[in-house]
Amino acid sequence: MNLWFSTVLPLFKRSLAIQSAVRNYATAKPGGALGGSKKKKLGKLGPVVEKKVIPVETDVNRLVNYVCGSNILKQGEDVKLKPNSEYPEWLWSIHVGAPLTLEQLDPDTKAYWRKLRRLALQRNNKLAKLKKF
Repeated sequence: MNLWFSTVLPLFKRSLAIQSAVRNYATAKPGGALGGSKKKKLGKLGPVVEKKVIPVETDVNRLVNYVCGSNILKQGEDVKLKPNSEYPEWLWSIHVGAPLTLEQLDPDTKAYWRKLRRLALQRNNKLAKLKKF
């Protein structure tokens, strides 16, 4: 009896361990889940989507007289440009270049203090990353 436990029981335990380690996965059918449906071509990140080609306006008169692309509805037309005298003066003084540095801004403006606060927050966040917990 003692011989049986010493020889057969370890083999029995080993076969149970092997059976539990083997997993039975379902195999895919040749026709797919829906039968003979066509599969979409997959890229690395999912199905490949064809890019839409947006037509570019080439009419010079239309480009000069209208704000092309301002009409998002199916009917109607783009906004017609008015003479410069019809627009407010502040529109022509808006800064459209690269963002101004802190030294270029006037300390008496709200934009200066917003930029200063944003730079201080960025600095604090960088310092917080360096701290070891």
